[in-house]
Parts: sequence; structure tokens; C-alpha cells
Amino acid sequence: MKLASLKNGTRDGRLVVVNDSVTRCSYADHIAPTLQAALDNWADVAPKLEVLAESLSHDAVPSLRFHEHDAMSPLPRAYQWADGSAYVNHVELVRKARGAEMLESFWSDPLMYQGGSDAFLGPRDPIVMADEAYGIDMEGEVAVIVGDVPMGASIETAREAIRLVMLANDVSLRGLIPDELAKGFGFFQSKPSSAFSPVAVTPGSLGSAWDGGKLHLPLMVNLNGQPFGRANAGIDMTFDFPQLIAHAAKTRPLSAGSIIGSGTVSNKMEGGPGKPVAEGGVGYSCIAEIRMIETIKDSAPKTPFLKFGDEVRIEMLDEAGHSVFGAIEQTVQKTG
Repeated sequence: MKLASLKNGTRDGRLVVVNDSVTRCSYADHIAPTLQAALDNWADVAPKLEVLAESLSHDAVPSLRFHEHDAMSPLPRAYQWADGSAYVNHVELVRKARGAEMLESFWSDPLMYQGGSDAFLGPRDPIVMADEAYGIDMEGEVAVIVGDVPMGASIETAREAIRLVMLANDVSLRGLIPDELAKGFGFFQSKPSSAFSPVAVTPGSLGSAWDGGKLHLPLMVNLNGQPFGRANAGIDMTFDFPQLIAHAAKTRPLSAGSIIGSGTVSNKMEGGPGKPVAEGGVGYSCIAEIRMIETIKDSAPKTPFLKFGDEVRIEMLDEAGHSVFGAIEQTVQKTG
């Protein structure tokens, strides 16, 4: 089952069920007005949404064309957005880039930060910034939406709490991160609003690509129409989603509708940190990584961070070449 929130002039949008090809949808607000409302009463609501989805697949209910630019993020705002860093290859590269030590504990204890969740960008909304000097970067990720998770949840309890899977662009401002983290109090200004894919998908609808904790498909990141990243989200993921959820719930419960991110999808290659797509590698899901590779190779980075007018596209295709979640497609714009 695939779910989305259409723009309707409200903060939380209008819930729709979307067909497998992400081309048509049917209003579901007679079952639950919003996705958050559905998540709050999932045991009762989900079966009804599944029936509607099945009817939609057989053209047995009224439907309309699903336009991705009319979609908000599946949850336009959420009670919590906690982003992990499950791909330690990414952690190692970006920490080297800012001269930070790579601790051995990073291989056994996930990194996680609590991001702003009050105003997510829609999947086709622009990334609006005041200054290119902020070091604007995309970060292609996978994320899950959970039901209620008790404090101290086991790995298995965490696994069973996963309700939906989606993609994310966790926008980062690399020029602000070093000074902000140097204060010892975490991200804030350097982590503006994130965007999520047009559609969120139940794990059971992902077939063999979903193993209960990881999504085994390449994440396609394009920059200005050119392939930038093709890293497989199921490879080199040191901590899977049940581990990330259990980590987040160690000392607090998680409310239904909380979002847990994987961190930037990142693959090694032949024992090394990876290669650009143009050189036969799977590339990168953020610019910071290729800049670090360039620094290692040439003593200085060459690839600039995002400029005004740049276009970022993040998508995932199934084995048949069909879009699973729709596409995040954003242009960087200057404020005003």
C-alpha cells in the first residue's frame, strides 16, 4: 500500500491511497483525514486503507491522476524526526573533511540527531536559502515512520513498529556545521527543513527488496540532470532500522508518526571509499563525500556545494524500473 498527502490549503494535507505505479490515487479522508490520524489508529485504519488500495488497483473506486507536485511530504509535520547515521563510510568521510576524529564506538553505537520536524518541505518544493556560502548540500536517505514504540524497546519490538518507508533529502549546510558542532551542543541552524518522497510505502508492498530492516535497492541521486549517486541502500548499512529505532527509544518512548532516518546512503567500493559514477563507481548521495574523495586524491575539493538554480532529484526504482516512492525533485533558490 502506498499513501500520500495532497495539498489542500491545510497544514497536514488530505490523505490519499496511491496505486503501485504512482500514477493514480483515491481520496482516503473518509477513513482517516490525515496520515497522522491514520497512524494514531493504525490497527483499525490500516485494513480499511488496504481495502481501498486493492479497489483502486482494480479501478473499482473513483480515482484521479496523481501529480507528484501536488503532494506534500507524506507527513508534512511530525512529532519527531530523528536522523541516524547508519552508513559508517559516510561518517568517516565527512568527519575527515572537517578534521574530526573517527571514534571506534561509531561501529557499535549509532550516531543520531533530533532534527526540526515542524515544517517539512514537499518533495517538489524549492530549497530556499539566503546565501550559497552556507555550503548547501543534499543528503539522499531512506526513512521509516513508526507506530508507538515503548521506551527500552527490543530490536524485535522496534521491527514490528515500522509502518511505512519513504525517501528523504536531509538538507545540510556544510559551511555552518563545524562552528556549530564545535560548541558541543549539536546541530540546529546547519540542519534546515528536510523533504520526503511523494509517497510512503508499507513494508509488505516492497517485496523482496525489504528484508525487515534494510531496503535493498539503489538510491538514484541526480544533480542537474546528471547521475551523481547510485549507492545501494541495503549495502554497507552498519545499523539497520530496528537497531536505529531501538537506539532512539532507549530512554524515551516514540509516538506514532515519529520518523527515523538512515543517514546518507553510502557504499564503499573495492575496499575503498567509493568512486564517482563517471568513473565506474556508484557515486555518492551527498556532495560532502565526493569533496572528501577529491581532497584525498588531489589535496583539495573541486566539486562545489549547491548553487542557486541547481536541481536535485532523488528517486528509487524497483527491479522492473518503476518508481517506488515517486521523486524528490528540488531547485535551490535564493530567499526573496
